[in-house]
Amino acid sequence: MHFNPYGGVAAELAVRLVNASDDDDLGRLLADAGYKPIGVIDARQDAELRRWAGELDAVFRDPSVELLNGLLAKTTGRPYISVHDGRTPHLHYAEETAPIDERVKAYTAFGLATLFCEAPDRIGLCDRDGCDIVFVDTSRNGKRRFCTTQCSTRVHVAEHRRRTVRADR
Repeated sequence: MHFNPYGGVAAELAVRLVNASDDDDLGRLLADAGYKPIGVIDARQDAELRRWAGELDAVFRDPSVELLNGLLAKTTGRPYISVHDGRTPHLHYAEETAPIDERVKAYTAFGLATLFCEAPDRIGLCDRDGCDIVFVDTSRNGKRRFCTTQCSTRVHVAEHRRRTVRADR
């Protein structure tokens, strides 16, 4: 499924932030996600982005208008149309000169809000007990329940074993 660049790519960046471990270098994570320009992420910004990831996580666990409006209100976002680097006109949600944490917060909040408005059932949390990984469902049919095929396989094998044991009794 194709999402607009800010709903899809920004929502995927939110996924990366939420799923990041404490050891992950957030500057590298942003660069690997294609987020530019990054600049230097200092200790305060790193801490703020990790705190923000916790707020984003709440949206994946229980998406709602209230949560998303709350996130949007916490950003310094001021949407505007940008034309740079030969690209076609596109939206930016924070000034390019704003600190990286402010830009990422606005980008991810608006991205998740856009995704929620377009397809709220595409915001996902893995269905396997004990797995806290979040995802954006980009499957064709929109029925994704697990973060990876590994989690899906574990659940289905366990279900099969339970059925087999019951049938043997």
